[in-house]
Amino acid sequence: MEGQGLLYAIIIGAIAGWLAGEIKRGFGFGLIGNIIVGIVGALVGSWLFGALGVSLGAGVIGQIITAVIGALVVLFIVGLIRRA
Repeated sequence: MEGQGLLYAIIIGAIAGWLAGEIKRGFGFGLIGNIIVGIVGALVGSWLFGALGVSLGAGVIGQIITAVIGALVVLFIVGLIRRA
């Protein structure tokens, strides 16, 4: 089951990273980069929404939305670091 969980996280991360790259044009990092941004974004989004006490619902769609919002936050921070 652990292998399936990792594959599931990679697929969610890839989708979230790709969507965040499309929403925030010019910040795509390629397939591997988008997967990493999506996975990090999922962690950031889960932490952020947990700290705020907000839940976007259970299931794949809620997880993707949470990961996309987290990935957008990560891309925003990366954009700030690039400008500095």
